Amino acid sequence: MTQLQQNNGFLPVSRPTITKKEIEYVTAAIASGWVSSLGEYITAFEEKFAEFCGTKYALTCSNGTTSLHLALVTMGVEAGDEIIMPDLTFIATANAAKYVGAVPVLVDIDPETLCIDPTAIEAAITAKTKAIIPVHLYGHPANMPAIMAIAEKHNLLVIEDAAEAHGAEVNGKKVGAWGHCGSFSFYGNKVITSGEGGMITTDDEALYTRAKYLRDHAMSPTKRYWHTEVGYNYRMTNLQAALGLAQLERIQEILDKKQEAFAWYQAALEGVPGISLNRTAPWAKNVYWMVTMEIAGINETQRDEFMKRLRELDIDSRPYFYPLSEMADYPGTHTPVTYQVYPTGINLPSYFDMERRDVERVCAAVRKCMEMFQ
Repeated sequence: MTQLQQNNGFLPVSRPTITKKEIEYVTAAIASGWVSSLGEYITAFEEKFAEFCGTKYALTCSNGTTSLHLALVTMGVEAGDEIIMPDLTFIATANAAKYVGAVPVLVDIDPETLCIDPTAIEAAITAKTKAIIPVHLYGHPANMPAIMAIAEKHNLLVIEDAAEAHGAEVNGKKVGAWGHCGSFSFYGNKVITSGEGGMITTDDEALYTRAKYLRDHAMSPTKRYWHTEVGYNYRMTNLQAALGLAQLERIQEILDKKQEAFAWYQAALEGVPGISLNRTAPWAKNVYWMVTMEIAGINETQRDEFMKRLRELDIDSRPYFYPLSEMADYPGTHTPVTYQVYPTGINLPSYFDMERRDVERVCAAVRKCMEMFQ
């Protein structure tokens, strides 16, 4: 066993930060008896999240995928409509489109931001295009001014997939407040968590009202147990909202720590040939949901071997998402930047309570594993 293995045990890619505040809020929710989809924590979480994002409304959902699906249904996206989205994203983005029978149109990314390339969006628009779903990947926001200009020019809907980017900004304006609506996830590995959970943000009162109606089984607001159309049970519980609210009240602390940890990574890996970490556009605030590391010129087999060696040193890691166009259900045109980038990318431990010595240990392991390319 090496010194790296002996030091402090296993370092995971992610784990939630839970304090007395979270325990107190969840305990209070349990004690209140309001443990299902009604309760004061749901209202407070929605109101404070809208305030945080700078939108008029926020609506809790059962998870990030259902929030995307609900947004698409609410906005009238139907079977046969085309939705433009990046080829490099978690599969939930495309699955939500499939749920409504829409066709995901996969386009390339910007190599610096890893987010959808606005030029590629413009080139992919057809008479069937109904919407754009930009994904704010790994904490970096997409170029929303350019995307919104394209959407306005072609009369397209914009749903921001902000599952990985709570608090990220474009020109000082937070994600989730740019498009017609935003979609967030509060899964256990996200910037803040409610265990499972999601949120729709919007300034559109009609969109908010209809999404809320459909989320609750499309039950009449004036005639209980009366339903005139198909709805969904996409509600969050008061217990989850209690956890989410406590996390939201600590979000600046969490974001500050992520900035600090990334700076530690930069310092510890400075000058290592072939390695590049998260890049940030001058117009963007990156929240570094995941610390990303790209190793120039490696292929998928080499990447997997590199990650295996990290694991042997008790360092967890994750590969970049596979291109959606690699999946059998989501064929698409070739996206050269996506295919160049994805085999080279690895997510490193990025959890809240990492100490500097933990980051330095990860970076020492990275340096050791880089020896395989010498």
